[in-house]
Amino acid sequence: MTENTLKTLDSHPETMHPTATKTVAKTPSRFKFTQKLIEQLPPHPKESKSTEAEYTDTEVAGLKLLVSKSGRKFYYFRYTFNGQKRAIKLGEHGALSVAEARKLALERRHQLDQGIDPQAEKAAKTAMPTLAEFALQEYLPYAEQHKRSANSDESKLRIHILPRFGTRKLDDISLRDIQQYHAEIKRLCSPATANRHLSLWSKLFKLAMQWERIEKNPCQGIRKFQENNQRDRFLSQDEIQRMFQAMESEPNQVIVAALKFLLLTGVRKEEALKAKWENVNLERGTLFLPDTKSGKSRSVVLNPEAIALLQEQVRLPDNPYVFPGKVKGQALNNPIKGFHRILAAAGIENLRIHDLRHSFASLAVNSGATLYDVQHLLGHASPQTTQRYAHLADERLRKVSGAVGEVVGQVTPSSDRS
Repeated sequence: MTENTLKTLDSHPETMHPTATKTVAKTPSRFKFTQKLIEQLPPHPKESKSTEAEYTDTEVAGLKLLVSKSGRKFYYFRYTFNGQKRAIKLGEHGALSVAEARKLALERRHQLDQGIDPQAEKAAKTAMPTLAEFALQEYLPYAEQHKRSANSDESKLRIHILPRFGTRKLDDISLRDIQQYHAEIKRLCSPATANRHLSLWSKLFKLAMQWERIEKNPCQGIRKFQENNQRDRFLSQDEIQRMFQAMESEPNQVIVAALKFLLLTGVRKEEALKAKWENVNLERGTLFLPDTKSGKSRSVVLNPEAIALLQEQVRLPDNPYVFPGKVKGQALNNPIKGFHRILAAAGIENLRIHDLRHSFASLAVNSGATLYDVQHLLGHASPQTTQRYAHLADERLRKVSGAVGEVVGQVTPSSDRS
């Protein structure tokens, strides 16, 4: 159908719409769909007994356009499967271009060629759970029964993964999505942390395959990063002073309080964000952590500065968390953006939130704490983990030994020193 033909049809609608003769009603107009021609199509006559006019594309078999009496135009794909006539709505013209409608129709035609009913495939797609639905309703209940790292998994999902991917269909998450996420966590945290996140993704999709939710695991083929977590980055006294000065101008003071608490106590970020007032005892100066990375509960000793910080925190009647988030009843989600603003204002580089924990350990060792003390202050399950701070203790002991040497040297006759 040419544009001139379309103009002729516009001037004689009785030849175009099924209101004049039964023959026209049974034989919908056929023409090569173009954006211009479709936009020139008039609304279906209001006096017509039928609800819409139907047009057929001559380029792709089965592609139809239905025009309503209000003038709205929708693309459909009509086909026959096992002797039954069926139709699938592809979308509205405007939201879909002609090219996009043809592409969708060709995809449905390809499914038919493979013996697949496109309508059944669409129904299965609609039934596919989102990542949030699968993670919260199926994966986490399983993890709580079978994995020691269930609490850590819940934290990773709640803080990092679901805010970004939660609304995506489970089978819509690609290998490329996971690769990009894996690299981003490495940049923000460490190779080891990024690998733990990848393991969570892989386990989640592995279970989804076992439970016949998806057909393939998008994590397959993604290589873990080489781990080298022995990164010695501690805040200097000058950096701590500059960071605290920058915190005064940070608009989100809940983030400020959480970051100060990390430096004052050495607890992990997830432990601080999940802390509840019911587990805080200011009189005894302790914070009880029911769930930790090791899977065991522990009690954190609060120093006077940490106690004073908590005393200044406002307790919200509808929020149980020490560091409340913007969502009612929820904890602070992730302080990373505020942390980066503070570092930029303070002129501090190459620092991660987890380095606040390392800085606490460094300050403890330099203040005279033994590695045994640091192990229990940080909640390390194994003393080997605490050995990364051994060189700090050696340096402190070397200074002490040097001071003793100086005293001895002062009282030793010069002839004995020669």
